[in-house]
Amino acid sequence: MSHSRQSDPTAVPDGPGAATYVVDTNVILVANGQHRGVTQACVRRCALWLDALMVSGRVAVDEGFEIVREYQHKTHASSGQGQGDVFLRWLLHELDNPARCDQVALLPHAERGFEAFPDDPALAAFDLADRKFVAVARTHPQAPVILQAADSKWLDWAPALLQHGVRIQFLCDAELHQFHVHKFGQ
Repeated sequence: MSHSRQSDPTAVPDGPGAATYVVDTNVILVANGQHRGVTQACVRRCALWLDALMVSGRVAVDEGFEIVREYQHKTHASSGQGQGDVFLRWLLHELDNPARCDQVALLPHAERGFEAFPDDPALAAFDLADRKFVAVARTHPQAPVILQAADSKWLDWAPALLQHGVRIQFLCDAELHQFHVHKFGQ
């Protein structure tokens, strides 16, 4: 199975001017230890990515705050001690800082959820709740990579997304393939 990823999934962004990323909620949950079935290596990898983003990276979210609200709904920014909670606290402080966070406007679409979500039969079954991440990546002028940790359905969607300029960085390849086989038998 082919999917888009950088050559080293454990590499983390570093240095000033690091690239912009869209962070799927499951990266935050894995870094918090809130996802069953992942290895400690996967938890560490997600935490390292979030650390690196806080030090020198950039994050893209939607200006309607659908992504941020999802983060807030699934974590404890004010009292949580996990690395995902720490990342959310950082992001909430940086939302208005254009040097660290880009907010993009998303136009709604009756069928696809967002105008920027590809009109592609191969993506018709794409999870409605995850379409905001794709829409942000497609709307942002730099087409940032989406960081993905443990949602194995993205493995099947990655080739079609790539056809529309959306790149996925899978942080936990071993777990993803294991989850995929368990869920779908492939």
